Amino acid sequence: MLSGKRILLIIGGGIAAYKSLDLIRRLKERGAQVTPVLTRAGQEFVTPLSVSALAGEKLHTDLFDLTSEAEMGHIQLSRVADLLVVAPGTADLMAKMAQGRADDLASTLLLATDTPVLVAPAMNVRMWLHPATQRNTAVLRGDGVSFVGPNEGDMACGEYGPGRMAEPLEIVDAVARALGDGPLAGKRVVVTSGPTHEPIDPVRYIANRSSGAQGTAIGAALAALGAEVVFVTGPADVPPPDGVEVVKVETAREMREAVHAALPADAGVFAAAVADWRVARESGSKIKKTGDGTLPVLEFAENPDILAEVSSLTGDRPELVVGFAAETDDVVAHATAKRDRKGCDWILANDVSPETGIMGGSENAVVLISEGGAESWPRMGKDEVARRLAARIAEALGAD
Repeated sequence: MLSGKRILLIIGGGIAAYKSLDLIRRLKERGAQVTPVLTRAGQEFVTPLSVSALAGEKLHTDLFDLTSEAEMGHIQLSRVADLLVVAPGTADLMAKMAQGRADDLASTLLLATDTPVLVAPAMNVRMWLHPATQRNTAVLRGDGVSFVGPNEGDMACGEYGPGRMAEPLEIVDAVARALGDGPLAGKRVVVTSGPTHEPIDPVRYIANRSSGAQGTAIGAALAALGAEVVFVTGPADVPPPDGVEVVKVETAREMREAVHAALPADAGVFAAAVADWRVARESGSKIKKTGDGTLPVLEFAENPDILAEVSSLTGDRPELVVGFAAETDDVVAHATAKRDRKGCDWILANDVSPETGIMGGSENAVVLISEGGAESWPRMGKDEVARRLAARIAEALGAD
């Protein structure tokens, strides 16, 4: 997957530095050569010996190492890599990057490089949400720096929120995406995600409980395998993945237009929970109570069936069309019937009964229904479901 790729890994000073040891191992498992750079603060959390031993390469720590200057020099070190990865990317290190400072080896390498940079932020939730950090992040994004994470969760300081460094496998996926490498390189995939909002009046709408988490995970997993992903998303709770083309929509009709505009594609994954109906005549002003007990009457119209439309195309039909079926009973039977009715190649069915906690939750339990029958997958995190689906899509498209 990353065979022959050279990664310069800069390890900042934070408790998440321990994850970087596993990151080195994961990158090397996939064939990458990892050259480590450990900041002075980073040495408070992991030892130079452990980093160097895992990488199997000389560890760099000092800007004024004369031996290294004679052999290579910090300028060359910053440019021989295919990608610079900063993990953990602390608030201080990100601030130095945004300001163009170069007062140690890590910041000097980042300023001197002409190769892509990927940052995995890791810091306290308040530090991440602070306007200064958000400004620095915006500056770095504008400079072309890519990001993976941060994730939301419990922190070593006892607080909860965004700021946790992405997990090593997530960073590996982001590295592959940043390098444009992977079995889906050269393939174009359209992914839909999230709910749609169908307006009743200017302040009310019809929606559903979809968070968009599964769609975001699928978009990230496909991009990590090298696919060019067009991510068409309704107003989801979960932000879209990095490294994809994002098209934001509100209604089912807008989603339909965006999907057709994104074709042709090699595959389409329709994970969005599109509203089946909309109000036939949206009110231009807020519907008021009458005070006499008279209730408003809403007439519904059927929304376009995006999955069925794309499945029935002749010229621009993707080679592989994947739909989703969120069911509350007779999951396999209803999803199998849906696949036949829609004309898609695969359906991923799941039970979204309230007691499962799947709709809007962090886990999923799906059944992959294809021409060959129904294949049940164990309950797992939505990221793992996405990685498994992406691998199957790569296999189906005959990717190398």
